[in-house]
Amino acid sequence: MVRFPALRTCLVFCDHGAMTRVLIVDDHPSFRASARAVLEAEGFEVVGEAEDGRAAVAAVRALAPDVILLDVQLPDANGFELCELFCRNGSRPSIVLVSSRDASDYNGLIETSLARGFISKADLSGDAFRALLA
Repeated sequence: MVRFPALRTCLVFCDHGAMTRVLIVDDHPSFRASARAVLEAEGFEVVGEAEDGRAAVAAVRALAPDVILLDVQLPDANGFELCELFCRNGSRPSIVLVSSRDASDYNGLIETSLARGFISKADLSGDAFRALLA
């Protein structure tokens, strides 16, 4: 897990007692299913899933999630560019980047993104996810 300073513009975490609403964006159905199971078991509300960038844009508009678990490499989109698009207004949603690759493979792009942080797919857990949002 890579954590970034609290000065990121996409900081949103429900502190008013409501469950944090999460959108999972990944092109692998098996990862979406396992991520949903992990996050729901930890008390997060998974409000939707998207398999590519186009579906992610539509889902963000329709569902207004608090957090997006966003794959860096999608078939039709770059996760870094989507992060920029979703964070443009400076308030919502928070982004947690995810990839099967190591963070160092992205040559600093993760650290300069507007994401709250990065978790490798192998390390996804409720605790890791929650730590990036705290």
